[in-house]
Amino acid sequence: MEETIFIQIASYRDPELLKTLQDCLDNAQFPENLRFGICWQHSPEDMWDNLDLYKNDSRFRILDVNYKDSMGACWARNSIQQLYQDETYTLQLDSHHRFVKNWDTELIKMLKDLQDKGHSKPLLTSYVSSYNPETWPKGRVEVPWKMDFDKFTPEGIIFFLPAYIDEFEKLDSPIPSRFYSAHFAFTLGQFSVEVQHDPEFYFHGEEIAIAIRAFTHGYDLFHPHKVIAWHEYTRKNRVKQWDDDKEWYKKNIRTHEKTRKLLGVDGESFDSPEEAFGKYGLGNTRTIADWERFSGIRLKDRCVQKWTLQHKAPPNQFEGDYDASFYHPVVYENEKFDDNDNAIQLQKFQEMIDKNYKKD
Repeated sequence: MEETIFIQIASYRDPELLKTLQDCLDNAQFPENLRFGICWQHSPEDMWDNLDLYKNDSRFRILDVNYKDSMGACWARNSIQQLYQDETYTLQLDSHHRFVKNWDTELIKMLKDLQDKGHSKPLLTSYVSSYNPETWPKGRVEVPWKMDFDKFTPEGIIFFLPAYIDEFEKLDSPIPSRFYSAHFAFTLGQFSVEVQHDPEFYFHGEEIAIAIRAFTHGYDLFHPHKVIAWHEYTRKNRVKQWDDDKEWYKKNIRTHEKTRKLLGVDGESFDSPEEAFGKYGLGNTRTIADWERFSGIRLKDRCVQKWTLQHKAPPNQFEGDYDASFYHPVVYENEKFDDNDNAIQLQKFQEMIDKNYKKD
């Protein structure tokens, strides 16, 4: 049986896109089984951003979008999901990656092993280890990463940061995860239909919303226990969508609002969740309360269990009264975002990686 992979890539004026596609194909064991959905948001001025090589390749479905018409990453990801054609698996990526040899069969084996252990709908996701395009392959991180809780922002969004998976050499299986990364997510192809990105979302709130929506749809989230791919985090040499869209912050504010109401942060809710979210709402296999008990994060009052604050893997363990096991984490009130702050926040994220996690 042919096992195809629907690879979803939202690219915005990215000089790494062509290299990402070539590396993905070169390092797949079965490149003939790959199907690419690409939202190609580009400018005629960017002469290097050209997909002519792939336009007549039947494996590629390309949405040709003038960058001025872009509505942001979640809109682009949703557009790609409409190109899904019943592939066996799906892999969502950004447009700046490198891959290990036989990455495709490695991921399929991990997923099948998890199914054999009773997880009918596994989802492999993480902030994957970093690489530097200017020095590749030198400087790439050879240790797999997980995602740890960082904080609640003043707007009620959960932030996470990458960290090494300790003693990964001793592991023979992926480790459970609370969180979802939009730049690396491999699972069953049906995910492209069941848990689509809300096109009205913009940036902050996207990943925690997808994590909990996936969980409530019955997906079990895991971090790969070995390096499968590398991601470029710096954004030094490419234009970002919010650089060109001077009103991006309005969409981001709306995303904050929808995230709080979708997840019940601070007790907020829409009068009619079905009307507000439709197919972009929660599943009915599990509840938010189930995710909170699994993750040790309570949304209604922004509380976190010690197990989570110590960056231990879920499902959480605690003794005594459940409600009394939660702590109020630090909220950085001086980090409220406005229309000039997104690039600053992303730079802080990169500084954290450089300071604590980069390994030459």
